Amino acid sequence: MSTPFANFQYGIYLNGATQGLRPSHPMAWDALEREATDRMAPGPRGYVNGGSGTEDTMRANLDAFKRHRIVPRMLRDVETRSLERTVLGTTMPAPLLIAPVGVQSIVHPDGELAVARAAASTGIPMIASTASSFTMEAIAEAGAQGPRWYQLYWPRGRDLARSLVQRAEAAGYEAIVVTLDTWLLGWRPRDLQEAYLPFLESVGIANYLSDPVFRSTLETSPEEDPMAAVGQFVGVFSNPSVTWEDLSFLRECTSLPIILKGVLHADDAREAAARGMDGIIVSNHGGRQVDGAIAALDALPAVVDAVGADICVLFDSGVRCGADAFKALALGARAVCIGRPAMWGLAVGGEEGVRTVLQCLLAELDLTLALSGLSHVDQIDRSALTLAP
Repeated sequence: MSTPFANFQYGIYLNGATQGLRPSHPMAWDALEREATDRMAPGPRGYVNGGSGTEDTMRANLDAFKRHRIVPRMLRDVETRSLERTVLGTTMPAPLLIAPVGVQSIVHPDGELAVARAAASTGIPMIASTASSFTMEAIAEAGAQGPRWYQLYWPRGRDLARSLVQRAEAAGYEAIVVTLDTWLLGWRPRDLQEAYLPFLESVGIANYLSDPVFRSTLETSPEEDPMAAVGQFVGVFSNPSVTWEDLSFLRECTSLPIILKGVLHADDAREAAARGMDGIIVSNHGGRQVDGAIAALDALPAVVDAVGADICVLFDSGVRCGADAFKALALGARAVCIGRPAMWGLAVGGEEGVRTVLQCLLAELDLTLALSGLSHVDQIDRSALTLAP
């Protein structure tokens, strides 16, 4: 079946020709970033757009995409196309997901609720963060018509970890994504300059404040003593003592697929497969953790080659457009996560802004597929790319 995604651009042209209408949101990705940046206050601006240290890793992510060039092929029948793919049991209209991003209410008051509604309207799965501004149940309700995964920041205390995972399963999330690279916050000069960490203002801890296990550790309720709850959150949020051995406990907690996010080394990918994990996400946290780290895209081929079909490999970090998504798919990712562009859409236009970003990504990916001489997402492979000299 031919996908309708490319028709999105023709609707824009038609509205311009017949009604004199222009898009209400920027169509160029750099223009979207600029407008979103202008709309955010200094603290949220640094939190969303910043990276660790000199921000070298963040730049490396973008440069890696520029080095890989698409080689279009001609005179192939691309009239009928499909981007649909099923990833770890979740059917997607295209192999795209919204990456887990915390504290989204600092970007727009509706935060994750707006993103969930926009994602559901397009069929793109949202990965809801543990560090969300709203509870996982409220996010699930907002995006009830669409697929969703849950991202776990593994806390101190197995009872709390189990509670978060089982709440996600009960709320209809279809997979658990465990972030591995943020046991400690990276050195983030933009946030430090503003002395800005929203969690300390009780933003982004809704899943903790609503959790029965977390609440049972408090002497008084969060409603009576909010700062005591914040202090307890700080003490349990991160657990840098977690090792590969602990994954068996997580497997006991849920029947859902488990994906490990933050893998950059082939040996770690092999270990994840050996431990019975269902998937990994090649990611350097968008350049927000280790300054001078390998670009995620540069790490992707070796990881894919190391595990073959033993484990599902997804990708995150540095994706800015449909062509970037195409390149990550060509290098072996089964699906690609979108982070900052979705947040820019949220900043510019709330739910409608996120929806527009997703429609643009879908249209551009569809057009890139067709203009490269391919008719199905499964045809995208490394032969579609070359390295720039």
